[in-house]
Amino acid sequence: MMCAICVSDKSSTERSLPDDDFQLADEEDSPVHHTETNLMDVMVKHVKSESFFDTKGQKIMVSMICQLAHNASGNFHCLWFDLHAWTLCKYQRGGIALVPFSCRSLQDRSTTGRYSRAPGGEMKSFVSKRWCVDFEGFVEVKVHIVVFWERMGYREGRGLGKYGQGRVAPVEMSRQRGRRGLGLHIKGLEAATLEWDSSLEVISVTESVSWLEDMTHETFTEDTFTDWIKEGSKKLTIDDETNFCDPNLLRNVLSSKTVFDKLDPEELRKARARSNPFETIRGGFFLNRAAMKMANMDRVFDFMFTKPKDEHDVSPDDLLYFADVCAGPGGFSEYVLWRRSWKAKGFGFTLKNENDFRLQDFYAGPCESFEPHYGCNGVDGDGDVCNPNNISAFSKYVLDHTHNIGVHFMMADGGFSVAGNENIQEILSKQLYLCQFLVALLIVRKGGNFVCKLFDLFTPFSVGLVYLMYKSFQKISIHKPNTSRPANSERYIICHWKREDCKHIADYLYHVNEKLWKFGSTSKKDILEVVPMEVLTSDHNFCNYVVCSNNSLGERQVVNLVKIAAFCRDTNLIESQQAEMKRQCLSYWEVPDRVRTAPPRVAPETKCDDILKKTKAGPSVLLSAKESELGPKSLENVFKSVYDWHCIVLGSPRDSKEECSFYLGLGRNKVFKLHGTRWSKIDGLELSPDTLLYGEIVKELKGEGRSQRKVTTFHIIDAISLGGIDISGEHLTLRNKLCCKFAEALNKDSRPDLTPIRVKELYDLECVELVFPKLNQRMIKGASGSCRLVYTVGENDDRFFLPGGLMFFKATQEPWMRHMSRSTHHPYYYNSKNRDSKYDRDRPKEACSSTL
Repeated sequence: MMCAICVSDKSSTERSLPDDDFQLADEEDSPVHHTETNLMDVMVKHVKSESFFDTKGQKIMVSMICQLAHNASGNFHCLWFDLHAWTLCKYQRGGIALVPFSCRSLQDRSTTGRYSRAPGGEMKSFVSKRWCVDFEGFVEVKVHIVVFWERMGYREGRGLGKYGQGRVAPVEMSRQRGRRGLGLHIKGLEAATLEWDSSLEVISVTESVSWLEDMTHETFTEDTFTDWIKEGSKKLTIDDETNFCDPNLLRNVLSSKTVFDKLDPEELRKARARSNPFETIRGGFFLNRAAMKMANMDRVFDFMFTKPKDEHDVSPDDLLYFADVCAGPGGFSEYVLWRRSWKAKGFGFTLKNENDFRLQDFYAGPCESFEPHYGCNGVDGDGDVCNPNNISAFSKYVLDHTHNIGVHFMMADGGFSVAGNENIQEILSKQLYLCQFLVALLIVRKGGNFVCKLFDLFTPFSVGLVYLMYKSFQKISIHKPNTSRPANSERYIICHWKREDCKHIADYLYHVNEKLWKFGSTSKKDILEVVPMEVLTSDHNFCNYVVCSNNSLGERQVVNLVKIAAFCRDTNLIESQQAEMKRQCLSYWEVPDRVRTAPPRVAPETKCDDILKKTKAGPSVLLSAKESELGPKSLENVFKSVYDWHCIVLGSPRDSKEECSFYLGLGRNKVFKLHGTRWSKIDGLELSPDTLLYGEIVKELKGEGRSQRKVTTFHIIDAISLGGIDISGEHLTLRNKLCCKFAEALNKDSRPDLTPIRVKELYDLECVELVFPKLNQRMIKGASGSCRLVYTVGENDDRFFLPGGLMFFKATQEPWMRHMSRSTHHPYYYNSKNRDSKYDRDRPKEACSSTL
C-alpha cells in the first residue's frame, strides 16, 4: 500500500527531545501543538493507528516524506523508504518519527528492540508491544510540496514538464544480469512475460515406455524400393514441417529456442543446471553423463541391453558382444563394461583424434575387452561413419570376430556442434541418422537390440528412417530418459529384437548413403525422402505414434524452456528436488552413489595377496607350489583313476627361459610375471585388473620355408582369478571354458603390437590318444633343413609350435573319485568315505579340485 505523508516540525531542529518525550502516537493524553504546517491533526483524523502494516506481516511499500523542514528560503528535504513494516510515533512537543516494527513481533507479539533517530534528536531505543492493526485506505495529504508540484504543471497520471514528458511510472528494478550489456533487452526474457508455474512440470523417477509394434509385417524385396528416393534442392528450414506434429507446437518449440540465441552461454548453463531436477546426477563415477544415460535406459527397458533375452526369455551363455558407434569418449561402453566386466566384448567405431575413445579414463569398467576400430585401415583409419568404405570395413571386421553372427546390441550416440543452427539440427544430422541405422542393420544379430540418439523428428526424411527401423525390428520405442536434459530436443529410438528379413532394407540404406556421400556437404542437391509420404501416412498406427511422440515431447520441451527462461531472469530460483531425485534415481537404476576416482596404484605383491585372500589357499601356497616330474615308476601310484585327470601340451621345455609361471594383471599393459619370489613387468601383453593366471609364453610358427615366421603368443594353462572373479574353486573343465571366453574377449586382431592370447586345449586322460593326430613333422626355418615334431594349434593347420612335454592336472578332490558307469556308460563321482555317488551333471562342489 502506498502512503504519502508530508510533515513539518519547526522545533525539531532547535533542541533534542528527552527520553520521556518519546511516546506512541495513539496515547490520548499526548498534547499536540498545531501550527500552520503541523499536520498531526490531519494524520490522526485519517489514521486511527499509525501502524503501517497488515495483520499477516506482508511487505508494504511505503513512500513517505519523513521530514519537511521549512526555513526562510522555503527549502525542504524528501526521503523515500522501501519498508517492511513501520510504526509511526509522535512526540509530545510536536513532530513525528518512523520506527521499524519487526515482522516477527506481528506473529508472536514478542518484545523486539529497534532504533530510530527522532527528528532533530539522538538515536532512541523503541520497544514495540501491541500495535498490530489493519490499515486500509490511502492517506493523501496535500500540503506545500503538492501545491508546489501543481504550480509546475503536475496533473495526476501525467508527467512533469511543459509537454508532460516526465516519467509517470516508478523506476523499475534493474534487470541486468551478469556480464550482459546494460542496454541489452532479450525478447522473451523480460520480467513481465515470465512466471514459472511448477505445476506444469511432471517429475517422476519411474518412466513409462510406449512401444510401437508392426502387427501386419510384410517382408520388403529389392523391387519394393524402386522410385522411393525423392531428390530435390537442399532445404535449410524446418518451420513448415508440420506433417507429423501440431503446427502451433512446432512454432512454440522454435520460438522458445530462439529466446536463448543472444543469451550468454555461461548464464544459460547456470540457469539450466539450477532448473533441471535431474542435473546433479551428472556422470556419477562414470566418464561422463552419457554413461548415466545408458544406465537410465537400461533399467527403464528392463536391462534389455546388458542382460538380453530372446523371445523365449533365455539369456545367452556366451560372451556379450556389443558395438558402440559414434560414441567417443566412450561413456556408453564404460557403463556396459562396468555392468558385465570382461564378459562383454565391445567394438568401437568413432571419429579419431579429438573425438576418440579415452580408454585410459575408463575407471568404472575394464577397457581391456573393448576394441576401437576406425573402418578402412583398421586402427589407422579416420572413423568417419558416413564414409561407405568405412561402414563396409567395420561391419566385416565385427562379423568376422563374432562368428559371423553379429553383436547382441549396438549403441549409437552421434552428434556434433550446431551452434547458431539449433533449430535445424535435425536437417544437419540426417546423414548421421542414416549411417547409424545402416551400421545397426549390418552388424546386429537376429534377435538383437539397438539404441540410437535422435533429435527432432519432423522431416519426412527422418520419419522415413524410423519407419524402416520399425519394419526391421519386432518393435520400437521413441523415448526421452530423465537423464536427457528436458529442455533440449534429444530423444532415443530403442529397437527390440531384430528381424531376419531386413537385408534388403540395409542394402537400400547403403545405396542412399552412397548418393549422399557423392553429393557432399556443399552440394545444393539433396535427398528429401527415403520413404514416400503416401507410404508413411497409409500406416495409421505408425503415423499416429510419431505424431503423439512429437507432440508430447514438444510440450515437455516448451515447458522446460520457459522454466529455464524464468531461472535466467530470477537467479534466486532453485529446483528443490535435485538432491532427492538423485538419490531415488540411482537407487532405481541400481547404480551406487559414489565419487569418481582413479584406480589406486598397488604393488603386484600386495595385489597378489589381495586376490589370494579370496581363496582358501592363502598367499604362501602360491609361492611354494611346484609341479612334480613324472617317471615310469610313479605312473601307477599317481593315476589311480584316469577319469580324474586331464592333460595339456606344453610349448616350452623344462628349465627354459619361457617356462610356465604365474602372471598377474593390474589393468591394460601393467602385467607382471613371477620369477622365483619376485614379480617382474613384461611388455606386449594386456590383462584385465585383478587377474591371476598360470601360463607360458610360446613361440608359434606360421607358414613354410622362407616365408615361415614366428609369432609370440601367451598360452593360458589355468586361472585363479579373471578380472576380479574368483574361479579357483570351479571344476577344471569349467575354468578352461571361462579362460577361453576371457581370451576371446581380450584378443584384438587390429592391434599387431599386442601379444595374442590362447588357451591350452584340455584333453581327458582317458582320451589322450587325441593328441597324436595333431603331432606331425614339419620343416623348421633355421633348423638346417631338418624336420621337427610340431603340435598344431586349433582346428586349422596354419599355426604350430614345438612341443616341450605334457602337463597333467587332477580335477577331482579326494575322497571323491570319478568313474565310468558300466550300465549307463556315463561318468559319475564316488565318495570313498561315505560311499555316496553322483552323476556328472550333479557333481558336488567339494568334488572339484581347486587351481591351487
